[in-house]
Amino acid sequence: MNTSSKLLVGLLFISSFSFGQNLSKRIDSIVNDNYKKNPEIGISVGFINNNEEYYTAYGKLNAESQTKINKNSIFEIASITKILTSNLIAQAVMDHKIKLDDYIDGFLPNGYILQPNLQNKIKISDLASHQSGLPDLDFPKLMELNPQQPVSSVTAETLAGIINNCNELKDYGKYRYSTIGYTLMGQILEKVYGKSYDEIISANLIKPLHMTNTLTKDFDVENRTTAHNPNGGIQEFFKWNITAPAGLIKSDASDMVAYLKAVLNNETTVGKAAIITEKVVYKDEKREMGLGLNIVSDDKNTIYMKSGDSMGQSSIICYNRNKKWGIIILLDQRNSKMRQDLLNTIYDTVLK
Repeated sequence: MNTSSKLLVGLLFISSFSFGQNLSKRIDSIVNDNYKKNPEIGISVGFINNNEEYYTAYGKLNAESQTKINKNSIFEIASITKILTSNLIAQAVMDHKIKLDDYIDGFLPNGYILQPNLQNKIKISDLASHQSGLPDLDFPKLMELNPQQPVSSVTAETLAGIINNCNELKDYGKYRYSTIGYTLMGQILEKVYGKSYDEIISANLIKPLHMTNTLTKDFDVENRTTAHNPNGGIQEFFKWNITAPAGLIKSDASDMVAYLKAVLNNETTVGKAAIITEKVVYKDEKREMGLGLNIVSDDKNTIYMKSGDSMGQSSIICYNRNKKWGIIILLDQRNSKMRQDLLNTIYDTVLK
């Protein structure tokens, strides 16, 4: 490489780095302004732009702690777990274990029996895009029974009863958000790999990406944030048990940026699987869905995103493959409006 070429590469690097720094400062300003208006809600944000990482965070781990929230503070990512599960499903497709248009019948655990009129109808892609038509868990009832741990009472027998007693797919082919669908996807993974969901996600995502603060159990760690319900009361982190593939994961901004970095790299296994999940498999007048991903497009951008809300925390992940940026927003209170407004402001004023 001659001197002029080296100079050009150097100038391009400096320009790109400066652009990234400018974006991060503007994002930090928006997050800081949001925190000043809502000082009782802790925030952690991770941002990646052309493989460069940036972080900002505000608030304390809990009311009694002087420890500030940072990029390594643990939050519930809740239903963002679903895009990790769908990435594992796409990896299973790449491993020739399944096909997305396979019917689920032959992959169901022992004890699950589909009624005759439901057989050879529901595809794996239907589960992943929330259009299977299967009945779901009654969360309001579960919350009434146990407000701190509503899914703790859900067992394999509970799920088998729901599936086996279903004789009609009322909204088959229509979007209806489903916890059971993603629970079944986790069980399909367990069947084709002969391992537990915990072992599969650890081997295929957590360990390869060095996500050292991404937890599937043992959540009582020092860097864990405190969860708060919409009224500010303390809420326990959920123990998802058998429904784990739908919402179990606890993680931090740093690890979720590591995941985004792998997703945006077309050469990684995770990145190749993510491209499979980005294919539109459901569309109506309100939304486009990939495998677990909401897809929003205009004439210049295609955005992939997924939100997560436990009873005590809210989060959202979003990325643009073509422009090579991604963002994760984590709040220590359940406040879906705040996390959506925060993302919208950042996107409209910085990323768009």
